Amino acid sequence: MRINTAKRRMLEGKPVIGAPISLGAPIVGELLSQAGFDFVLVDNQHGLWDDNGTMLAFRSICLGPAVPMARVRQNDFYAIGRLLDRGALGIVVPMVNSVEEAKAAAYAVRYPPRGGRSIGPTGAGFLGEDYVRRIDDEVFLAVQIESIQAVERAEEILAVEGVDGCWIGPADLSNSMGVDQSTSEGAAAVESAIMRVLEACRKVGKIPGIAAGRDAARWIERGFLFVTITSEIDLMMTEARRMLQELGHLT
Repeated sequence: MRINTAKRRMLEGKPVIGAPISLGAPIVGELLSQAGFDFVLVDNQHGLWDDNGTMLAFRSICLGPAVPMARVRQNDFYAIGRLLDRGALGIVVPMVNSVEEAKAAAYAVRYPPRGGRSIGPTGAGFLGEDYVRRIDDEVFLAVQIESIQAVERAEEILAVEGVDGCWIGPADLSNSMGVDQSTSEGAAAVESAIMRVLEACRKVGKIPGIAAGRDAARWIERGFLFVTITSEIDLMMTEARRMLQELGHLT
């Protein structure tokens, strides 16, 4: 079976760098994988993906060294199972605000006796013939901590068995806190909340993750291991604007 190299690196205390993709074009997964990302995250929450496109994206990602992962659209047993059946080796669950929600996610991700996932990996055959026997150890589950309620319960949420780590969403977190990250006061408040989650991860031995953007180096230095730095949308827009500015086409 294909090994989840990203998970293994994180368990060794080494950071991994990934990119979410949203536009529904599977080949983008291959391009980012070949570019050298450790994982590519197919965003089923906010992205334009349908079921078949998601499966093709997982297969495209596997044409390079990156690990195929996905953000599920909601914390739903069947939605999580479907992504795993299509070939995801990592699952990110949005808006997990309680222990009960974390337990539900963990239950959906793994087969009995560790969880309740139904056997039927229809599209995951490309990962290897011994899939059912080995997937529970290879899969990576990250719950999203992106509200002040989740921050306050972070230690107990992350302590749930089967949860491997978290992925902090600073934008939704700042919105939940009612602060503006573009101000020094707002940025300081959000950073304080993020550091609380990082400390909770350390206390319970779970992997800390964050949607870091251009602040990735700083957050990695702080100890974050599961880190996203850009998306295909951001890459295209940034490079397009840079080229147009060089030509004097933008004012």
